[in-house]
Amino acid sequence: MTCHNCKADMVKAGKGRNQVQRYKCQQCGKRSTEPQAKPFGEDVRLKQALVISILHCLLEGNSVRSTARLCDVEPRTVLTMLEHAGKNCERIMGRLLVNIPVKDVQCDEIWGYVGKKESHKNPWEAHDNTIGDAYCFVAIERDSKLVLNFALGRRDQATTDAFVEGLRGATANQRFQVTTDGFQPYKSSIETTLGGRVDYAMLIKTYAQPEEEQRRYSPPEVVDAKPVVIIGNPDMNKICTSHIERQNLSIRMGMRRMTRLTNGFSKKWINLWYAYCLWFAFYNFCRVHKTLRVTPAMEAGIATRVWEIEDLVAAA
Repeated sequence: MTCHNCKADMVKAGKGRNQVQRYKCQQCGKRSTEPQAKPFGEDVRLKQALVISILHCLLEGNSVRSTARLCDVEPRTVLTMLEHAGKNCERIMGRLLVNIPVKDVQCDEIWGYVGKKESHKNPWEAHDNTIGDAYCFVAIERDSKLVLNFALGRRDQATTDAFVEGLRGATANQRFQVTTDGFQPYKSSIETTLGGRVDYAMLIKTYAQPEEEQRRYSPPEVVDAKPVVIIGNPDMNKICTSHIERQNLSIRMGMRRMTRLTNGFSKKWINLWYAYCLWFAFYNFCRVHKTLRVTPAMEAGIATRVWEIEDLVAAA
């Protein structure tokens, strides 16, 4: 280790109360401690073990305030760690989820809201897109269970275009199959962005009219599912959205913000985005899939081991 004052070599001089190695300069007598890697590569003063505990709680379905009570920190601290983790996970996935060979991709949207539900917005909030409905578009590879891309926004053409453009960057330039539900903006987006390299089909579902007591809390029953070929020659036996819908269930079970009939919903749009970034990075790289017995990233060939939360905390 080199002295910051006179650039001379330093020698070990015991350890401090926190068991961090201390050094002393033989020339000027200046003392300093061994540089420590800080979580996320940012100026975070919390110990890494506490940061990991906070993220563990958030990933196991705890709310911000319950996490603050469990880890004995302020709720604001939990939100700050969520922000750092979300930004770091976004950088990690932006670097690794590119040009991935895929065979069968399923896309769907999961509904949530920020601040209040769309029907509860005041007249002066009607054009504020950071309040109300927040749909997360998700694309998953059927065989590896890898989440290839996601986008948060309104359920409209603009968000669909951005989502499909991100899916194009995440997949290798080879032909693969895509299945979506009957949401019509998918058709123009996929035809424009991926039309030359996909076999695309929609699965049009027909729902039964729910009874009065089931309309509020129970999903409607699917009475028919009709596959419709849009582009190319997709395998009719693989036109399905069951895997992406199971992923939606995992999201609602693992993210407190997406749990229905609670007050744990997001109050700010950006915090919901950071929560999604953290969840999908954890799902892809850290969580061992039960049927695969490895993580989706290992199955897809972009990771060689099961990541720990420490790897998401380390600087991207």
